[in-house]
Amino acid sequence: MKILIKSGFIYPIEQEPFKGDILIEDGKIINIAENIEDKDAQVVDAEGKFVLPGFIDAHSHIGLFEEGVGGGYQDGNEATNPLTPEVRAIDAFNPDDVAIKRALEGGVTTVMILPGSANAIGGQGAILKLKGNIVDNMILKEPAGLKMALGENPKRVYGSKNQTPSTRLGTAALIRGYFMKVQDYMNKKRQCEIEKKEFVDRDIKLEIGERVLKGEIPARIHCHRRDDILTAIRISKEFGFKLVLEHATEGYKIADYIKENNIPLVIGPLFGFRTKLELKDKTYEAVKILSDKEILTSIMCDHPVIPLEHTNVHAGVALKYGADEKKVLEMLTINPARILGIEDRVGSLKIGKDADIVIWNHHPFDLRAKVEKVYIDGESCL
Repeated sequence: MKILIKSGFIYPIEQEPFKGDILIEDGKIINIAENIEDKDAQVVDAEGKFVLPGFIDAHSHIGLFEEGVGGGYQDGNEATNPLTPEVRAIDAFNPDDVAIKRALEGGVTTVMILPGSANAIGGQGAILKLKGNIVDNMILKEPAGLKMALGENPKRVYGSKNQTPSTRLGTAALIRGYFMKVQDYMNKKRQCEIEKKEFVDRDIKLEIGERVLKGEIPARIHCHRRDDILTAIRISKEFGFKLVLEHATEGYKIADYIKENNIPLVIGPLFGFRTKLELKDKTYEAVKILSDKEILTSIMCDHPVIPLEHTNVHAGVALKYGADEKKVLEMLTINPARILGIEDRVGSLKIGKDADIVIWNHHPFDLRAKVEKVYIDGESCL
């Protein structure tokens, strides 16, 4: 069935906004123009409404740290070993988390789910669309990154157990030691190939690290302070892997260095109380500083820290502190799509892309804005 969204204020993201129509068929956008006529299509009247691509949050714990179940029932951290690269976020994701419907009400249609930051290496993330009740059918890409963490969180968790890492240098050493083992593992595999022998020493912890060192997936490293950001960059250079910096709270202090090294950022949460040492130099001007440097940046809520249903309000705070509206919208749409490597599917309204479309009653950065309709793959989800 065809769906024709008619007469809305369309924000394609990769071109200027205009008043017009979008035609959807078989889950894809097949036309987008100022005026489309199709007598076979179901018409959705968007007169006076704002039509945007679904928001993408590139760092979320939705479905892992569930809403309304209490701390003792959460599955986001396997905090029994500081190195748990083998665990997979999809194995803990609950599609019945009540926060998912609320995320749709906030215009969010795609998320990267990640384990928490208790461990130096916390596990494998996945990119999901928030449609359906079977996680395997929601997956866009999996694994999509290996979560790691520097700074206070691993120190706090394992220092309290009188176990390494209890310091920043201990955390970095564990990560280096892991990748050295991965390098040795890869060398053994190559030697077996040369000698035409079967490789029989498979290791679930090292297999995913091999994919990181081969450049198939990035390391997604949690770091707030400038020194932790620099450690993440240093280790990525030592082992030659792709890096995405998560949070990067003090990234604004070394924006030129980050730009020079061409490293994407997933920053946030943007507002809230400075609850720990690493956040004391947090500034709301960071979005403007980073975007002015043309660093590829996306904005995360770090759900459940900021619930995904408030994505538009959360990101809109950046406007108050000088950020450009167009760039902030890009940080919720096409930028996270590019960082996640899914820009051919989502992140903007364009012929051939997935019909992940949200209709708002006001511009999303207007505090009165509410989502009226959500389509994912052309199917109504709200």
